[in-house]
Amino acid sequence: MPVIAPMPAARPAQLPSQRGGAEETVAAGTTVDHLTETYRAHYRSLLGLAALLLDDTASCEDVVQEAFIRVHSARNRVREPEKTLAYLRQTVVNLSRSALRRRILGLKLLSKPMPDMASAEEGAYDRLERDALIKAMKGLQRRQREVLVLRYFADMTEAQVAETLGVSLGSVKAYGSRGIAALRVVMEAQT
Repeated sequence: MPVIAPMPAARPAQLPSQRGGAEETVAAGTTVDHLTETYRAHYRSLLGLAALLLDDTASCEDVVQEAFIRVHSARNRVREPEKTLAYLRQTVVNLSRSALRRRILGLKLLSKPMPDMASAEEGAYDRLERDALIKAMKGLQRRQREVLVLRYFADMTEAQVAETLGVSLGSVKAYGSRGIAALRVVMEAQT
């Protein structure tokens, strides 16, 4: 059986700013170690700050994480390391405001539901009524059906219907009233 040599111990990876020593500051800025300690010590308090400004935990955690990422990215510009917590707090507040603005804008852009939207049952009932009406319309005389369709479905005036069909205004009124009476009889018989 072959003997397997043990793997050499891996050297711990060092962050670029740690190579010269853990206490080295990067261009007179905040060290990664200082930011890590700030994270450990103040994460919960920053999360609480975000919770006061936002309403859900996931957004609060996202905001605090993003604040640490931004301060970490800008750590070279932090001249006084003791102000790191103040920068983090301000970043949390600003990011929370931005999150609220995005939500408000998103709510404004959402399509608003139709206030009179029918339920599925009402839609099925309406379809049955419409099918019964179409069937009843097919049973009318041709002129009665034409007058009713043009007057009520095409939303034409009586004068426009008379002109379209080439009949007098009195004929349109007569065909319309007789057609409605015939429809009423058929629809009441179906219920």
